[in-house]
Amino acid sequence: MGTEIPTSPEISEALLLPEPNKTATVILDQDEHVPEWKEQITIRGLVVSALLGTLFCIITHKLNLTVGIIPSLNVAAGLLGFFFVKSWTGFLSKLGFTVKPFTKQENTVIQTCVVACYGLAFSGGFGSYLIAMDEKTYKLIGADYPGNHAEDVINPGLWWMVGFLFVVSFLGLFSLVPLRKVMVLDYKLTYPSGTATAMLINSFHTNTGAELAANQVKCLGKYLSLSLVWSCFKWFFSGVGDACGFDNFPTLGLTLFKNTFYFDFSPTYVGCGLICPHIVNCSVLLGAIISWGFLWPFVSQHAGDWYPADLGSNDFKGLYGYKVFIAIAIILGDGLYNLVKIIAVTVKELCSNSSRHLNLPVVANVVDDEASEILLVKKKRDEVFLKDRIPLGFAVSGYVGLAAISTATIPLIFPPLKWYFVLCSYFIAPALAFCNSYGTGLTDWSLASTYGKIGLFIIASVVGTDGGVIAGLAACGVMMSIVSTAADLMQDFKTGYLTLSSAKSMFVSQLVGTAMGCIIAPLTFYLFWSAFDIGDPNGPYKAPYAVIFREMAILGIEGFAELPKHCLALCYGFFVAALIVNLLRDITPPKISQFIPIPMAMAVPFYIGAYFAIDMFVGTVILFVWERINRKDADDYAGAVASGLICGDGIWTIPSAILSILRINPPICMYFKPALAS
Repeated sequence: MGTEIPTSPEISEALLLPEPNKTATVILDQDEHVPEWKEQITIRGLVVSALLGTLFCIITHKLNLTVGIIPSLNVAAGLLGFFFVKSWTGFLSKLGFTVKPFTKQENTVIQTCVVACYGLAFSGGFGSYLIAMDEKTYKLIGADYPGNHAEDVINPGLWWMVGFLFVVSFLGLFSLVPLRKVMVLDYKLTYPSGTATAMLINSFHTNTGAELAANQVKCLGKYLSLSLVWSCFKWFFSGVGDACGFDNFPTLGLTLFKNTFYFDFSPTYVGCGLICPHIVNCSVLLGAIISWGFLWPFVSQHAGDWYPADLGSNDFKGLYGYKVFIAIAIILGDGLYNLVKIIAVTVKELCSNSSRHLNLPVVANVVDDEASEILLVKKKRDEVFLKDRIPLGFAVSGYVGLAAISTATIPLIFPPLKWYFVLCSYFIAPALAFCNSYGTGLTDWSLASTYGKIGLFIIASVVGTDGGVIAGLAACGVMMSIVSTAADLMQDFKTGYLTLSSAKSMFVSQLVGTAMGCIIAPLTFYLFWSAFDIGDPNGPYKAPYAVIFREMAILGIEGFAELPKHCLALCYGFFVAALIVNLLRDITPPKISQFIPIPMAMAVPFYIGAYFAIDMFVGTVILFVWERINRKDADDYAGAVASGLICGDGIWTIPSAILSILRINPPICMYFKPALAS
C-alpha cells in the first residue's frame, strides 16, 4: 500500500466545544431535530456516494500507481457530497418539485460511504501487494534472482480480486464495533481527520456557514474545470511513448532533468501539495535532493566496483537495488518506530484512564451557565450516539461468521496461504485493529501498511521457498484490510458523533460503502490495467510499491545475500537514521520538531524520482504565500482548490483510458533534446 498522509491539523477536544458568547449556537444544537437512522440513509445519498466513490477510487489508483502518496480525502468527500446533493435539490426545486431537506446527517452518511468505498482502492493492494504478485513485477525483478520463482505469479483478475475483497474487507468493521463507546466517549480520542470533516459538515448546515459553503463549492467547481481542461490540453502533446509532452518538460534544464528534477505540470501533485502539511512536502523534496541529488550520483560513480557497470537500469544487482532496498529500510524504520511508539502511548493512556476512573470525585463542582450549556450539547451528542445500539452478539457473530467464510475461501484464491495461517491472523487481528484505531485517534496516522508488512515477513519466512512469496503477500492483504477498515470506521464514528448522526446509520453506510468498494475498486483498477502499461519503470504508472512489496516477501525467504556491495550497510545506516529522526521529532520542543522532516515521506522519492516532489513543493509554496497574504482565505478555500485540482485531473483519467483502449493516440509529440553544437 502507498503512504497515506494525514492532512488535517491536530485538533484538541477543546476546539469541539462552543466558543464564549455563542450560547445561541448551543441552544440551536440542543433543540435540533435529529432524523431517525433510516431517514439518514437515502436513495439520492447512495447514488451520490457511488458516483463519488468511483471518482475517488480513480484518483486513489492514479496516485497509488504513480507516486504512492495518498492525501486524506475525507474533507473533499464531505464537500463534494454537499455540492452534488445541493445542486440536485436546487435543480429539482426550480422545476417545481418538492424535495426532502438535505441534512447534515445525510451529508455525513454520504461522506462515510465514499470513504469506505475509496478506502478499498487504498487498502486493497492494487498498487502494492496484489500487483506485486503479477508476472510483470516478477520479470522486472528477474527470473534468475534468488527467491523470485515463476510459480509465485498470480496476474490480476477481476473476479478473484472482487471475491478476495468481499471475504476480507468486512471483518474490520465487526472487530471494533463493541468498542465504539470506549474509543469515542470514554477515551475521547480526537481522530483529527474525522473531527475536521465534522466541523466542515456542521458549518455547511448552519445559516452562518451557508454562504461560505456556497463559495467553497464554486471555488471547487472552478478549479475542477480548469484542471480538467488543462489535463485534456496536455494530452494532445503527449504523443506515443514515454518521453513526450508536458510530463517530460525540462523546466530546470536538461542536466537536472536526467536526475528527474523537473516540474511536470501535474494538477494532482500540486493539489496534493496544497492539501498536505508543509512538513510533508518539504520532507519529500529533501528526500529527493538527498537521493537523486547526491546519493545516486555518488553510487553511480562506483559502477564497475560496487556492481557490474553493464547491468540494465532495472537490475536489482545494480543501482536499482540500492534504490529499492534503501527505500524499504527507511519505510521499515519509520513504520516500526511509530508502531512501538503508538503501542506504548496506547498502553500508557489505557493505564492513566483506568487510574482516573478509580479516582473520580463523587460530587462534581457547580458549573457556570456557559459550562452548563456545553454539558447540554455533550449530553445531546452522547444520547444520539448511544441511542441506536449495535448488539454485541451481532458484532461477534458477524466477525466469527465472516472469519469462517474467509478462512475457507482465501486458500482457494491463494493456495500457499493455508487455512491455519488465515485463522491465526483472525485471532490476533482485533488486538492489532484496536492498536491501529487508537493510534489513528491520537495521531491521525494509520499504520495499516506496517501491520501488513509484519504479517508479510512472518508468513513468508514460515512458508519458505515453496510459495512463501504469494503466501506473504496475501497475508499482508488480510491483515492490512482488517486494521485499515477498523480505523476508518472509528474515524467515521467520531464524525457521526459530532454531527449528531446515528451510530447505526454510520455502521450501515460503512457496510454499503465497503460493498460498493469491493466492486468499484477492482473495476476502476481494471480500467487502468487494460488501458495503461502498469508497472513499467519508465512509464507514468510505475506502481512503485509493487516491486518493494515483492522484494520484501523475497527478503523474508532468502535474506540479503544477493544485494550489491555496501547496499546492506547503507540500508542499516538509513534504517537507524529513520529511527533517530523520529526520536528527535518526539523529544525536541514543538517549535523545533515542526521543522524536522518525516522519514516515511522522505523515502518515497528515493525509488520513484524527484519530479513529483517539485510539484508538491510548488503546491506548498503557493499555500505558504497565500497564508501570508490572507490567512483566512487560505484556511477557507485551500482545501476546495486542492480538491478541484485533484478531482479534475482524476476525471480526465476516464476519457484518457477510453482513448487508450480504443488505440487513439495523441496527435503531437512535444520532445526536448540538447541543441546541436555549432
